[in-house]
Amino acid sequence: MGFNCGIVGLPNVGKSTLFNALTATAAAEAANYPFCTIEPNTGRVAVPDPRLDAIAKLAGSAKTLPTQIEFVDIAGLVRGASKGEGLGNQFLANIREVDAIVHVLRCFESGDITHVEGSVDPIRDADTVETELMLADLDSLERRALPLSKRAKSGEKDAKAQMEIIEPILAALREGKPARSVKFADDNELEAVRQLQLLTAKPVLYLCNVAEEEAATGNALSEKVAEKAKAEGASSVVISAAIEAEISQITDPEDRKEFLATIGLEEPGLARVIRAGYALLGLLTFFTAGPKETRAWTVRKGSKAPQAAGVIHTDFERGFIRAETIAYDDFIACGGEQGAKDAGKLRIEGAEYLVKDGDIFHFRFNV
Repeated sequence: MGFNCGIVGLPNVGKSTLFNALTATAAAEAANYPFCTIEPNTGRVAVPDPRLDAIAKLAGSAKTLPTQIEFVDIAGLVRGASKGEGLGNQFLANIREVDAIVHVLRCFESGDITHVEGSVDPIRDADTVETELMLADLDSLERRALPLSKRAKSGEKDAKAQMEIIEPILAALREGKPARSVKFADDNELEAVRQLQLLTAKPVLYLCNVAEEEAATGNALSEKVAEKAKAEGASSVVISAAIEAEISQITDPEDRKEFLATIGLEEPGLARVIRAGYALLGLLTFFTAGPKETRAWTVRKGSKAPQAAGVIHTDFERGFIRAETIAYDDFIACGGEQGAKDAGKLRIEGAEYLVKDGDIFHFRFNV
């Protein structure tokens, strides 16, 4: 099951430096000129979760396996991308393939790194990218709506249902609002929106790339981005891509901890980015534990027990019988599986059980 976040932004804002630090490789070339990244780079990243080690310790596991999400480094966008400027067509095609957007915004001054707009203004940059995505969505929907509208007027029920989804989104886009600003509650409506593959329907995380000395505190520019995110119901994270690149090269845990302490950080900023990306995708984690390994697994919020079983193996879902379930807090408080059983904290859940974050499962199945 793949879940991915596309790293987007204008050229020279630190996307590739961030991606390299995330994946601890030099897979994405980072340089001071526009369109350094042309083909999208993809990397899978472990999701930091202290619960994994805590469970493994009590379970006596030989090893731990974290869950992962995928980050995609996408070519820098410029004004006019919706009309094909720069690498616009390629950028839009690449972003259409991801589940969520991590929007990197430059929040630092530097005479050594050029800015495509000539000055540093993260709010303007965010609006530039958002406008291009909205224009692309508007063009796509208007072309789709024309034949649908004719069919709807002739009484075709399916076309009428589709237009009921498209029309409010078109109205929002024409007012300069993204598709995600239009709220749909019904599951069928939400699925219909997903089928439209709209760029501005994707959830967004704003990532403020600040100077090295501001990694722990942020600055006035990142505060403006935080205000913008809050007004939109989105999230923002402050990070220094340059610092993260340094941290990613320190392999010794103690040396890394000491380095973080000297710059006022308790953990790498990337850990916050990964967790925020995970939340952005609407995901939750469940665990399996035993002598061989403790492993974290990922499902979407709202998934039922058989779907979680299917993440491990399709046979588990196909032959699902029940899920022996212990909540994480109970597992820790009772000193592990046996203690939880003795305390009556092990529950037997059926096919309609909604998975909760931190559930520790043992699935029973028969194929």
